[in-house]
Amino acid sequence: MRLATIEQQGEYRLVIEQDSHIIDIGKALEAYPAEGIPTDVMEVIAGGEQGLERLRAYLAALPSEGSSDTGYVLDGNDQVYGASVTRPGKIICIGLNYRRHAEETHAPIPEYPIIFNKFNNTLTGHGHDIALPNRVTQEVDYEAELVIVIGKKAKYVRKEGALDYVFGYTNVNDLSARDLQMRTPQWLIGKSCDHFSPLGPYLVTSDEVGNPNQLAIQSTVNGEIRQQSNTSDMIFSCEEIVSYISQHMTLDPGDIILTGTPEGVVLGYPEDRRVYLKHGDVVTIEIEKLGKLTNRMVDEPY
Repeated sequence: MRLATIEQQGEYRLVIEQDSHIIDIGKALEAYPAEGIPTDVMEVIAGGEQGLERLRAYLAALPSEGSSDTGYVLDGNDQVYGASVTRPGKIICIGLNYRRHAEETHAPIPEYPIIFNKFNNTLTGHGHDIALPNRVTQEVDYEAELVIVIGKKAKYVRKEGALDYVFGYTNVNDLSARDLQMRTPQWLIGKSCDHFSPLGPYLVTSDEVGNPNQLAIQSTVNGEIRQQSNTSDMIFSCEEIVSYISQHMTLDPGDIILTGTPEGVVLGYPEDRRVYLKHGDVVTIEIEKLGKLTNRMVDEPY
C-alpha cells in the first residue's frame, strides 16, 4: 500500500495512491461511513497490520461508480503534499553508511553505525519550496536516502527478524549545510535547519517494497544525475541498523531512520569543483518502488 498526506485548508488528510489517482480517506468516509478506519497516517502506523487490513478491506469495498461525485478520488498531480510521516517521535540518522560515499569523502569505513539526529522542524513534503538559510550558510548539499519507518515497538531485537518491526519505507533528501556540519565534531547544527528533511511523496508498506537492501537510488539536480547507486552498497544493512539502534534505545511506531547517502554529493568533489545548491535548483530523489520526491531551492526572504 502507498500512503501519503496532502494539505487542504490548513489540515493534513490521509490519502492512498492507487492507479495514478489518490483516494482521500476522510472524504470517502463521509460518503461511505465505517467504524475503525484511520484518517491520519500516524494512526495507520500505530494500528499495525490489523489496521492495514481494515483499511485494505474498506478500500476494496468502495464502489467504483459515482466516486467522482463524492469527491474522494483525486488527481495526485494537483495536490499539496505534507511529509509522508507527519509526527515522528524520533528522527534518527546514520552517517557514512555507503562504502563508496565514505571513500569519496576520504573517511574511514565505520566499525559501528554513526548515529546523529534531526528534529521535526526539518520536515516538509514533496513539491514544497525549501528556503536556503543564506544568513548562516552558503554550502547546502543534497543527500538521497532511504528512510525506515518503524511499525512496532522494538527493544533488543536481533538482526534476524529486525525487519518485522518495520512498517514501511519512504524517500528523504537529507539536506546538509556542510560548513555548519563541519564546524564542530557534532553534525547536528548543519543537519537541522528548517525543512532540511523533505519526506515522501509516499510511505510504502514493507510488503510492497520487499528487500530494502536491493533498491536503486538516485538524485538529480535540474535533471542532471548526481547520485546513482543501490542500497546494496550500504555498510550496515537495514536489519543491522534497526537491531543496533534497538540495543541502545526503544524504537516506537512512527519513528524514522535515515539510512545514509551514496556517493555523488557535492562534498565528494574536489574543493575547486564544489557547486552547492542555489536559488532555483530543483532536486529530485528517486528510490525504486518509492516514487519521486522533488523540491525547489529558493533564497530565504530577508
